[in-house]
Amino acid sequence: MSVTVRVPAKVNVQLAVGGARSDGFHDLANVFLAVGLYDEVTVTPAASLRVTCSGPGSDQVPLDSSNLAARAALALAERAGISASSAAVHIHIDKDIPVAGGMAGGSADAAGALVACDALWGLGTSRGELLSLCAELGSDVPFSLVGGAALGVGRGEQLTSLPVGGSFHWVFAVADGGLSTPAVYREFDRLWAGRSVPEPVASDALLSALRVGDAVALASAVSNDLQPAALSLFPSLRETLDVGMAAGALASLVSGSGPTTAFLAKSAESAAAVAEALLASGTCRAARVASAPAAGATVV
Repeated sequence: MSVTVRVPAKVNVQLAVGGARSDGFHDLANVFLAVGLYDEVTVTPAASLRVTCSGPGSDQVPLDSSNLAARAALALAERAGISASSAAVHIHIDKDIPVAGGMAGGSADAAGALVACDALWGLGTSRGELLSLCAELGSDVPFSLVGGAALGVGRGEQLTSLPVGGSFHWVFAVADGGLSTPAVYREFDRLWAGRSVPEPVASDALLSALRVGDAVALASAVSNDLQPAALSLFPSLRETLDVGMAAGALASLVSGSGPTTAFLAKSAESAAAVAEALLASGTCRAARVASAPAAGATVV
């Protein structure tokens, strides 16, 4: 017997970042939108815990106990009082979310492993308990579980679901190379050194645009406070952003901590044209088209 769970990528349509806290994290006002690019996580009983991975970028995914999906399985087993031998599973991750791209691929895999192991072991863990485990695993993991659209505060793990009034069309340009999220936050702190960082607050205009499904209004409201830091560390992303806008995108931004860049388009046809222009420009190694919002972790 095996269980497979499909989990979406995310784009941060707003990422407002406060100053560094005493615990090293930053307070956030993080508006997540799940998009239709998916990893699939399959768990099967095995003699010991092991992780395998296939798909684009799979060679960059750790296959040891540091993998977030493996950590999720162990955390769920511990919470449920299941012995290590009884909890042994083979976790296979079929990647389609860009790796190290600021789209929460690792977090998605963790959420997928939690849901899959919960079903495989017949635990019936409550949504609240699963979300608590997600928050322990990482700031983006809870949203990977719930999907749709949500405002995340604290370090992003405290979620409030948001209404979305329509579909939004996106293009994601996958860069050659990756960016470390901690490194981007360190650069954010360096760029703000000696200045007071404003308190992070969700944009009323952005929340309204999501609620009514207005792509033009959303385009004028998207923002990412980590973008200057990401561009400082990865300057060539500026050219990618420029190419997408010249091709007709309504808005462009670095996705999360990057280096994937995201482009909001007015229609599916426009998104296809933007993707074609990005690929032709040679400024990225792949351009993916997806719509949003998408459902969270789902058994398939």
